[in-house]
Amino acid sequence: KAGPKVTLVVGTVILAVLLSLPLLSLLPADNPLHVSAYTLTLVGKILCYAIVALALDLVWGYAGLLSLGHGLFFALGGYAMGMYLMRQTAGDGLPAFMTFLSWTELPWYWAGTDRFLWAMCLVVLAPGLLALVFGFFAFRSRIKGV
Repeated sequence: KAGPKVTLVVGTVILAVLLSLPLLSLLPADNPLHVSAYTLTLVGKILCYAIVALALDLVWGYAGLLSLGHGLFFALGGYAMGMYLMRQTAGDGLPAFMTFLSWTELPWYWAGTDRFLWAMCLVVLAPGLLALVFGFFAFRSRIKGV
């Protein structure tokens, strides 16, 4: 078992490496410290799944509640980020799948998703509002234990 000082040092080193990965991808490809776009994307996906796993571990491990709502909230945030990414790849036109489906205009809930800050607001607000609705109905009954 490591002591608190060792844990703090190891955590600081890991955090420094993770924060430096995007900067290392800017180096020329022939540099030995260069990080490829694939590696950077893979690390990002792993970190996203790690956050979900930690949240589920906290709720299930400490509270003893199996909450599958985490998957819903994670998916809503991912969908909102996916809307932004699809708009970025499409440019000024419609995304490819909408053109394939013969859509002529964007749905109303895609408005503003070409801006990164609005997409980040959607990533937080869409799952947050759904959690607020579920929480309201779950806690309004004020069930008392025996």
